[in-house]
Amino acid sequence: MSTPRTLACRASRRFKNAVAPLNNISSTARASNIRFSSTTALAEEETSGNNHEPPKLFGEENKAKAIQFRYDLRKLKSELAGLYSRQRLLKQMLTGPYSVQSPTVPTLIEQPEIKVQDDKVTVSKLVLPNIWLRDNCQCGNCVHDATKQRLLDTFSIPRDIAIKQHSFEGDVLNIEWSDGHKSEYAREFLAQTAKPAGKRAVIRQGLQGLHLWDSSIAKNPPKLKFDAPADERLVHILKCLRNYGFCYVDAVPFDSPKATENLLRSISFIRETHYGGFYDFTADLASKDTAYTNIALEAHTDNTYFSDPAGLQAFHLLSHTDGEGGASLLVDGFSVAKELHETDRQAYEILSTVNVHAHASGNEGISIQPYRSFPVLEHDPVTGHLLRVRWNSADRASIELPVNEVEKWYDAARKFDALLKKKENEYWEQLTPGRVLIFDNWRVLHGRSKFTGKRRICGGYLNRDDWISKYKMMKFGKDRVLGALATS
Repeated sequence: MSTPRTLACRASRRFKNAVAPLNNISSTARASNIRFSSTTALAEEETSGNNHEPPKLFGEENKAKAIQFRYDLRKLKSELAGLYSRQRLLKQMLTGPYSVQSPTVPTLIEQPEIKVQDDKVTVSKLVLPNIWLRDNCQCGNCVHDATKQRLLDTFSIPRDIAIKQHSFEGDVLNIEWSDGHKSEYAREFLAQTAKPAGKRAVIRQGLQGLHLWDSSIAKNPPKLKFDAPADERLVHILKCLRNYGFCYVDAVPFDSPKATENLLRSISFIRETHYGGFYDFTADLASKDTAYTNIALEAHTDNTYFSDPAGLQAFHLLSHTDGEGGASLLVDGFSVAKELHETDRQAYEILSTVNVHAHASGNEGISIQPYRSFPVLEHDPVTGHLLRVRWNSADRASIELPVNEVEKWYDAARKFDALLKKKENEYWEQLTPGRVLIFDNWRVLHGRSKFTGKRRICGGYLNRDDWISKYKMMKFGKDRVLGALATS
């Protein structure tokens, strides 16, 4: 497997080869007293005296070469930009402090030093621009007290805004600006700016140490009782989802789907898709998808055909009559990704950088496709942390590689698939009426064994941003979340 640096060198050689025809054209032009325009690549004959005739194109053969050169040049520039971008990401993933496990919540042991000197505020030697500070004033005139939305017209702030005077009162920095406005900045708010991007991502994304698991999770899966106090139940559900990527809620009424629907709505609103909102179905192919059949389904994630796949998914088996089978399969995608990263970094790199298209086209009049293609393993471009797994062969379309290079993607995907199917990574559970399964669709892959008889299933999708928002409020509190939001 070629590294990004090797690929960049190859692209550079291709660039030189592409330039060669133009050099030949240029030599021919000089011999014929033809001058090239630096902006249009056109040529005009040099003659004595004034020449008011329009410039003439050089010969058709050379013109074709120049057009092809410009095309190759644009393509090479695009390829090089992509390679350097990949190289930065791979440096984060492969050589930096990479981990599919998100960092634990940082503890601020020493408060950063905050100084105001020479009209500048510094936090641990980091100079904060005055325009940024003024723009992030949190007073009631600049930020709405209830909505927390900015009221200030950012571009009415003078570009040369300066600190007129300042003072410290405990953990608060007071500033009077040259435009007469007065601002207060809490030490914790300013301290956020000194934290590395990875630590701020802990709060921004609701990250914390994840518990990776395998088939042994069957001995003690995360679960709770439906009849727990509502607030306590919600806290437990969110913690389990963030830590393990799934949880069971037991003793849920199953005489109707209403209790399940109310349970999901206590987490977030239920997402509407082309399948509807809260679903209650049997294997009748009412929606043209293999989920609505009785065949076995391999481990996969849902909604790879959406730009923003559902964050959570829930299943509740309300009944299963006159048959057997249909055991549920769960696989920790982050744990399997970690195993691939440790055993075959080249395969991991390919699945992290080669984009794949997807679609949902079974229903009449519908062909849903994301606004762009995505890799199987998606990472945060700043921290390098694994954020999402997209894996569904049933909905996969084209692979964004030249056809003569796709074999390397298939080889990498085959290795990932083998790990997903490894017995030690598969957790099987026979769902029964009264047990609701909720799982993180960005992390945990799900499937099932084939079944006979008639099954009735209810459940729904929930958006990622909504449940993570609720988790962050619970875990960090609004002040810390907003403090991380203001810093880049």
